[in-house]
Amino acid sequence: MKTTLAAGALLVAGLGTTSAVQAEELDTIMEKGVIRIAMSGAYPPFNFVNEKNEVVGFDPAIGTEIAKRMGLKAEIVTTAWDGIIGGLLANKYDAIVGSMTITEERDKVVDFVGPYYATKRAIFTKAGSPITSVSQLGDATLGVTLGETHEEWARDQGYSIRTYKGLPELLLELENGRVDAIVNDSIAAILAMKEKGYDYAVIPDLETEAFGAGIAIREGNPKLGAAMQKALDDMMADGTYVKIAEQWVGGDIR
Repeated sequence: MKTTLAAGALLVAGLGTTSAVQAEELDTIMEKGVIRIAMSGAYPPFNFVNEKNEVVGFDPAIGTEIAKRMGLKAEIVTTAWDGIIGGLLANKYDAIVGSMTITEERDKVVDFVGPYYATKRAIFTKAGSPITSVSQLGDATLGVTLGETHEEWARDQGYSIRTYKGLPELLLELENGRVDAIVNDSIAAILAMKEKGYDYAVIPDLETEAFGAGIAIREGNPKLGAAMQKALDDMMADGTYVKIAEQWVGGDIR
């Protein structure tokens, strides 16, 4: 009985210490005056590097506005998508604002703020492609971004895939005929294809549900999560979110 009570006391003490350390992360960020925000930089128009070598797009605009409302400056960090959660857990940055789909698997290792927009999975081919149905994908080669949920989905379906670093490479490979189709978030791919003047077709019979994109932070930081959520909610309520969305993606995508 004593052993059980002692173990319980140690567990409670340990939980108390952990909570205290975790709760201080927002305070540490506020003292520095800067929040480090990560994204791939290869997902136009949501985040990409412009001709001035600046990371711009919907994601950095949302992240910067959230930081501003928290009284902080935003430092944008670009990193490979397939290792982006690992970088967050290794304290290389404080949050991921990079169009990350909220999934149960990811929610086991990070906490999410949001979602801050919604989209659907879509499969695209070049205009005039003989592939017009999901049933024809068995003999096709699909392009996917390494580390995205679309890669996992395509593998689960048993499709032949090739992996790439981001959406620009996917579009180039499709345009040059090195893959038969690409799997991507619908909004990002459509906007990027229109921007580049590509002729494309969407496979119409893919059954998919809308999913939310969230802001990932390290687990156990309720103060940070609450502060970021409040900033996001406030900008959605006062019209700032819509202005940013109209600038980068052509309209409200909540």
